[in-house]
Amino acid sequence: MKKLKNLLVALGLLAAVAAWGQEALIRKNLGERIAQLKNIDEVSKSPIAGLYEVRVNGTDIFYTDAEGNFLIQGSLIDTRLKRNLTEERVEKLSVIDFDSLPTKDAFTVVRGNGSRKLAVFEDPNCGYCKRFERDLQKVDNVTIHMFLYPILGADSTEKARNIWCSKEPAKVWQDWMVRDKPASAPATAACDAGALVRNVALGRKYKISGTPTLLFADGSRVPGAISSAQVEKHLADAK
Repeated sequence: MKKLKNLLVALGLLAAVAAWGQEALIRKNLGERIAQLKNIDEVSKSPIAGLYEVRVNGTDIFYTDAEGNFLIQGSLIDTRLKRNLTEERVEKLSVIDFDSLPTKDAFTVVRGNGSRKLAVFEDPNCGYCKRFERDLQKVDNVTIHMFLYPILGADSTEKARNIWCSKEPAKVWQDWMVRDKPASAPATAACDAGALVRNVALGRKYKISGTPTLLFADGSRVPGAISSAQVEKHLADAK
């Protein structure tokens, strides 16, 4: 029995060494041949025998053979279960720890008892955001952390600064997005708008490429404008 256990341990070590060698070979070959793959985050086995997942830049997924001689860019689909395995993997990798969000760089809107939580990244010049904000008025008992995310141009940055630097940013934001009331320049120029720069950096870090983008308490995200009914469903699922 002891000999069998020792044999199994030895086989396990050999398998681990082989796997490490395989990963090292893939990293070496891809890194030398493709500049964008010089710094690989992770190499792991895919559900297909002989096919390896290569992850770079946090959430970018590629696939390769055991020696890194071929590279596949695209989605891996499970035809039996009708699941996009690549999409599911990226979603899992994109989960954000809600409690780690720097809410000091956002202004907060509380409706009802505020028991449910939502964070939203929005640009003041985003038409889809305006439509979303108007429908969001129907959602009650929620705390919304609004991150101004000016990525649509210089005018977006100016409008975002006017809103952030106002005495009541939440009110000015609602006036602009829901009632089309312009956000005029603040009375004082002495305003620290560093939060806007940090928000853009945060969004780039987490690859938030469009507005609105919604983040829920369970770490899930939804890109794009969705209806109040869909927001309600995600809030319920995030409990």
